[in-house]
Amino acid sequence: MLTRNPYEPLRSETLPARLGNLPEMTGRLGSAEGWRVREVGDGNLNLVFIVESTIGSVVVKQALPYARVVGESWPMSLDRAFFEYHALTRLGARDPGRLPALHLFDEGQALQIMEHLSPHIILRRGLIAGTFYPALGEHLGRYLARTLFRGSDLSMDTARRKADVALFAGNVELCGITEDLFFTDPFWDCPRNRHTPALAAQVTVVRADRDLKLAALEMKARFCMCAQTLLHGDMHTGSVMVSDTDTRVIDAEFAAYGPMGFDVGSLLGNLWMAYFAQAGHRADDAGGDAYRSWILQLAETVWEVFVAEFSLLWRTERGGILGGRELFENQADPLGAELMLHGLLADIWSDALGFAGIEMHRRILGLAHIPEFETIAEEERRAACERRALAAGRELAVHRRAFLTIAQVSDLVAGIEARAR
Repeated sequence: MLTRNPYEPLRSETLPARLGNLPEMTGRLGSAEGWRVREVGDGNLNLVFIVESTIGSVVVKQALPYARVVGESWPMSLDRAFFEYHALTRLGARDPGRLPALHLFDEGQALQIMEHLSPHIILRRGLIAGTFYPALGEHLGRYLARTLFRGSDLSMDTARRKADVALFAGNVELCGITEDLFFTDPFWDCPRNRHTPALAAQVTVVRADRDLKLAALEMKARFCMCAQTLLHGDMHTGSVMVSDTDTRVIDAEFAAYGPMGFDVGSLLGNLWMAYFAQAGHRADDAGGDAYRSWILQLAETVWEVFVAEFSLLWRTERGGILGGRELFENQADPLGAELMLHGLLADIWSDALGFAGIEMHRRILGLAHIPEFETIAEEERRAACERRALAAGRELAVHRRAFLTIAQVSDLVAGIEARAR
């Protein structure tokens, strides 16, 4: 452990000397003299290094005392590494094999040593490249169902769950970032915002859109007031790593208790943005239509598998303080339990659409943008893709209760794209 030393950010050239005596490193890599270190962190908050040798490799992740996306002018606590560690242990146990293995956590250095996922890449990159991942929808749908169900009062022992709620309530700083950057900043002239210049007229429209701003505030209230389950908290296509056959979820430092629909909606919103970005990446590609259709099917599969797995867990694992078996199954009324499940899934679906719609606005008009749009070099082409995503996002946020099936959402998204041609 390194905690006896004052906190110090790692650098590629200092990492071997500082970590070279840790058995969690040497047992997997051998002597530090043979290590190769490269920094790969491209996120908004942390340092990330891949450390390799002739016998193995690991990832070293360290929190910085500021937001990397802005710089030292935005100081941040190192506590996010503590909350990420606790989130990884819990989420990983709820869907074994879907998160990277954690080898070491050092709280004093805000540092984690974990499994190096290879040949995996960030899902965003695969979507930009037009790569198909046959098992992805099933993996993500089951992950969402298992972690959201098993982290709730439908499953957990009530004393342990309340202790967990108290623990993660301490993740105030990152929750505050979500509450501001996600739900508030995109809808007013916040200095942190940025947008494609060709969207200036659209920005004015959004800030004057009372119905959209009401939807944003309603979803913010839902996020703040509904502690249903432990969330990943930043569940987008940059927090998923994929190979041809495997899917892993990473970067859980935004973990907090909140509504089940938040993680679901954040992921679906990013998939729908990836759909709209395709016209900017392969407008003249003969396979573009097929890949767009596959992204829509991917989103449908995620939701359909989520519903199936969540329903299975409801029928086979339900037992927390909200289980309600004494009111239904124990009184020979299984239909009552099914009606309760149906109502819960309807609420999750409505929430998911609302969160997806707001996510689609904050990724275009707020601080943290997505490579799917940002890598479209031609400004007007990029803006055209973003306008279509904003149109879909508004419909989902404002009219979230009008969409009863994901097929209806696919029709909405595909229709907006078709009308733009």
